[in-house]
Amino acid sequence: MKSPLVVFDLDGTLVDTAPDLISSLNHTIAALDLAPVGYDNLTHLVGHGAQAMIERACRLRGHALGSGDLPPLLQRFIAHYTETMPGDSKPFPGIVNAMDTLKAAGFGLAVCTNKLEKLAVTLIERLNLTHYFDVVTGGDTFAVRKPDAQHLIGTIERAGGMVTCAVMVGDSANDILVAQNAGIPSIAVPFGYSDVGVETLGPSRVIAHYDELTPELVRTLLAA
Repeated sequence: MKSPLVVFDLDGTLVDTAPDLISSLNHTIAALDLAPVGYDNLTHLVGHGAQAMIERACRLRGHALGSGDLPPLLQRFIAHYTETMPGDSKPFPGIVNAMDTLKAAGFGLAVCTNKLEKLAVTLIERLNLTHYFDVVTGGDTFAVRKPDAQHLIGTIERAGGMVTCAVMVGDSANDILVAQNAGIPSIAVPFGYSDVGVETLGPSRVIAHYDELTPELVRTLLAA
């Protein structure tokens, strides 16, 4: 039997990235002479990728995007974010210790995020977390993205794991839905970027702190 695999979302789950994402977003929309937006306006979109954030910010400011407007704005966002990361982004409390414990118990770890793969890989590298993960997949790694089950299933396969022996950890509807769609257990964290209480999303378990993410918890969920 293969070792259990724990798959993490990135933004709002592994790393608190909101301040830097909002900063890059405001840098981007400044090119349109739009006033800055705040985190409260974009809470539930922070983990959905730069394009969704740009589109939302423009709608908030009453700016209609033309058919060719988005690509240069997206490039402006990516350039600024790449140059400034990790900025103020940091792993959530307890996650490093939890990953150390899981790795010591022989578990595999992976990242499945809707963030562009290159940005995800770069952020993880600059936070010195690369060695924890067997694979990192992003929103552009496959032809589909979360909550499509194939994004998570493809991540598990690339990590050398099995769908029957994997758990998804996330902070938003996309993470819980992708786990449900793939038929695997999910663990939700309430401190991320969801616009609704994560307990309402139907996760297998909610943990308040990464001290609770133990090998025993993962084994219990896999045995259920």
